[in-house]
Amino acid sequence: MIALYALAALQTVACLVVLARLSRGRNRVAPLTPGPPGPAGALAILVPARDEELRLGPLLEAVARMGPVVREAIVIDDGSTDGTAELVRAWAARDPRLRLIAAGERPPEWVGKQHALQAGLAVAAADWCLCLDADARPDPALPDAALAAALEHGYDAMSAGPRFAVDTAGEAVLHPALLTTLVYRFGPPTPAPARTDRIVANGQCLLVPRERFLAAGGWTPVRANMTEDVALARHLVRAGWRVGMADAAPLLVVDMHASGREAWREWGRSLALPGVASRYEQLVDVVTLLLVLALPPWMLLAALVTGSWWVATPSLVLLAVRLLLHGALRATYDRPPAAYWLAPLADGLAVLRLAVSAVRPNRRWRGRTYARSS
Repeated sequence: MIALYALAALQTVACLVVLARLSRGRNRVAPLTPGPPGPAGALAILVPARDEELRLGPLLEAVARMGPVVREAIVIDDGSTDGTAELVRAWAARDPRLRLIAAGERPPEWVGKQHALQAGLAVAAADWCLCLDADARPDPALPDAALAAALEHGYDAMSAGPRFAVDTAGEAVLHPALLTTLVYRFGPPTPAPARTDRIVANGQCLLVPRERFLAAGGWTPVRANMTEDVALARHLVRAGWRVGMADAAPLLVVDMHASGREAWREWGRSLALPGVASRYEQLVDVVTLLLVLALPPWMLLAALVTGSWWVATPSLVLLAVRLLLHGALRATYDRPPAAYWLAPLADGLAVLRLAVSAVRPNRRWRGRTYARSS
């Protein structure tokens, strides 16, 4: 019984920490929505692509419908071996703003995505660069809205969170559970957190001022990082930049994975923020999430067996918070399957994946294995 009381006390502390983080959601800014057209030619779209033939089409179609704020769209081919280049050339024949360039030879210390984006940054001609992942499906109004939001809020750089497309039941169960581990650790995205270690970013949609960013080194400071978006945001904040995060759910859908298995393997790779979070921070995160996400069902079972319902009180509160959050997160998904509502059952698996990511960082991506950074 003493052990149960001790666990309940630890759960209470962890619950208060998580509730404090979630409460920051009251400071969220309004989501991006279509607005007036931005200045003509102000922005370049940069898309790094490695073997993206099957996913790139919707993005290129959206680019073709974007307004005059987009001066050019540059797809940077990072050594693709499929039909990525041919697909881009076919779309470029219809849209003179679109062009394909090769990333060139990659230095061994560079991760492919950062190397490709650096190559695109070097040749872009617009004042601002909007970096989009190949699996992004933007509304044509996204560039205008993102630039307007960054200027309105005085951001030096800004990333934006999307709606997620989940196509299979397995992904619909696992993906929201993995997302919940991020929300519990960092709270909902807010305009510009004061603490550097609370800053998160989304590299699927990142807006930067080209010349100033190049002068700051571009992606060079985070060239070897597998979690380049968060690493870059924290680096820029330490350098005095004001880095914000917007909610682009009304204007951006991202289809990250084809299955739950792929979500486990690929998203789990960066879940513990390897190379960004310290070992101590990773340990605290894993223990906290064990207490607030994985332990509650077992504490309820222990209370049922022992008849000591006091020890279940923190778990009942945590389960209520989890279900309320899951309802709120529904808006973060684009027409998910009904299996979405079963995602809280995968919380234990999500915590396990976080622990595995912390203990065994995976530096393999798209057929390449990257050396550990020094």
